Amino acid sequence: MKIFDIPGFPNPLRVRIVLAEKSLADRVTFVKVDLPAAEHKQPAFLAINPTGTVPVLQLDDGTYISECTAITEYLDHLDGNPVLTGRTPREKGVIHMMQKRAESELIDAVGIYFHHATPGLGAALQPYKSPDWSGRVEWGNRQREKAEAGMRYFNAVLSEQAYVAGDAFSMADITVWAGLLFAGFAEIPVPAECGHLMAWRAKMDARPSVSHPA
Repeated sequence: MKIFDIPGFPNPLRVRIVLAEKSLADRVTFVKVDLPAAEHKQPAFLAINPTGTVPVLQLDDGTYISECTAITEYLDHLDGNPVLTGRTPREKGVIHMMQKRAESELIDAVGIYFHHATPGLGAALQPYKSPDWSGRVEWGNRQREKAEAGMRYFNAVLSEQAYVAGDAFSMADITVWAGLLFAGFAEIPVPAECGHLMAWRAKMDARPSVSHPA
């Protein structure tokens, strides 16, 4: 298998943590994609993933799977022991619900703020940001507020349970952790009142798959 990504970036890290959790890193070859140079927006990469985003998983039969949730589903089921995406119908339902919230209310909101209300990754990507849209920065700033509200939401969730989707670590935890990492890149501080979220993050930082991803 191959994974097209860039080391250290939030969404690629989500899949690299999955690989570490599942002990699959030795089955994957990584292909670096130069995001600051807008390589992911060029025809060669768009032929692999029309949405122009990383990571992308290429299977040995040539199939391409993009989107972190879909890649996680595939990797989690390779050994017949899905521990990150749920075993029972209830677990699957709750994990996927919280996964969606982690994306829409945190990591995606941070991404929109970073790419539209700040210089983002630099000049090469400016042509892909609708630069003539006068409301772009205002929209980005509203997404920052959404991300801050998302942090408060997950703080409340984690005040009542050990992990984002309940009593066990799941892909929803990986996504919230990556959202907080991205927020740090974008200089969005975690609200001071989010003590439960910060305590959970410290626990995540100490997890072997997070401290030493693939």
